[in-house]
Amino acid sequence: MIEGQLALAMFVVVCGILLLGFPVALTLGGTALGFAALGVLLGHFDATYLTALTGRIFGTMSNETLVAVPLFILMGVVLERAKIAEDLLANLAGMFGARPGGLGLAVILVGALLAASTGIVGATVVTMGVLALPTMLRAGYQPQLAAGTICATGTLGQIIPPSIALVLLGDTMSSAYQQAQLKMNIVNTQTVSVGDLFVGAIVPGIVLVFLYLAYVLIRATVQPSCAPPATVEETDMRSVVTAVLPPLGLIGLVLGSILVGAATPTEAAGVGAVGALVLALSRGALSLPVLQDISQSTLFTTSMVFLILIGAALFSLVFRGFGGDTMIESFFDALGGGPHTALLVVMLVMFLLGFILDFIEITFVVVPVVGPILLAMGFDPVWLGIMIAVNLQTSFLTPPFGFALFYLRGVAPDTVSTGAIYSGVLPFVLIQLLLLALMWWWPNLVLWLPGVMGR
Repeated sequence: MIEGQLALAMFVVVCGILLLGFPVALTLGGTALGFAALGVLLGHFDATYLTALTGRIFGTMSNETLVAVPLFILMGVVLERAKIAEDLLANLAGMFGARPGGLGLAVILVGALLAASTGIVGATVVTMGVLALPTMLRAGYQPQLAAGTICATGTLGQIIPPSIALVLLGDTMSSAYQQAQLKMNIVNTQTVSVGDLFVGAIVPGIVLVFLYLAYVLIRATVQPSCAPPATVEETDMRSVVTAVLPPLGLIGLVLGSILVGAATPTEAAGVGAVGALVLALSRGALSLPVLQDISQSTLFTTSMVFLILIGAALFSLVFRGFGGDTMIESFFDALGGGPHTALLVVMLVMFLLGFILDFIEITFVVVPVVGPILLAMGFDPVWLGIMIAVNLQTSFLTPPFGFALFYLRGVAPDTVSTGAIYSGVLPFVLIQLLLLALMWWWPNLVLWLPGVMGR
């Protein structure tokens, strides 16, 4: 009994310390070690559990799938420094800007292309905040609509592949699927791959983009004053094609090689990184100082991700040592209502945790605990993975700690209040929840394309 209480207390303490602003990786690892020491002193924790930590760290560092993380980060940083977004926004704004809601449509389309090119939420939000927000405000856009559109569009990098979030979630779901198979005494050599999640996320990602576009068009029609036409320099089709073709070609190269089975996600990430460097070099945006800046940014971001991975591995190890996973499984069994009730509870908890925790923390702390239990109940691993990914996408937009809100607040002018940013994202959070409901009601929204591709 006391072991379960310690496991629950450990989770609560982690959330509390994170609210105080302490680094995520050190919080996870430090709290786990502190509770492990307390458990040993009380005689309710077997210290030999900690001997498995070195094997887990070695497994993380030698995991070929996770090699895609620094490569996709490099690809995204290079494209950000190459000023791809500026050309895209200028040309698409010239096509749509003179129409009611046209600038909003241009921002969403550019954000979708950047999401499929970079997969980095912060880079997209900051870039669009600097380039698009002043233009939208000068055109007379309602600050809430302008800020909400930019923040929500930036989070498309979470669900549209190639996505770093899907790489991390795919690795976690693969481990959870194997544990679920062992729990059911099933020997299965097939597992869930990051490529499976990439394929499963394509249709939901496209649907989400269209839902965003529909919302902006409806707002512009119902309330013309909140999204009036803008006076922008028109562009010809040749300029638009020239601006759009390079990132589209890179997206096709990366995703296409995965879809046809010519490359693993890690190999495709390497191709994408090289392609981004070539693209930046062809634009004359790859000087030595810029290359040094790109390398440092990639190194810092990658180090942060992998340090969190190590802290999360230690946390989950101690959590299981206290029998926390057994406690949660017993809770689901006592809940009644079947698998869908259990899934509803998990989704609700993840959504609420998104108000205070980052997607990486939830991915590596919560998913390893509840994933094997839900998969053992019979849910499809690809469908469940995409459901979790869309749910975690809301964590970037939900106050008070939505990172997209922080990114935009850092670059938005003082005329845009923090309250306007917070209220502006609420309709887009509801749209994301609508997509979640659509996928729940109609699983083929996720599973149709993987079935066609034979995955």
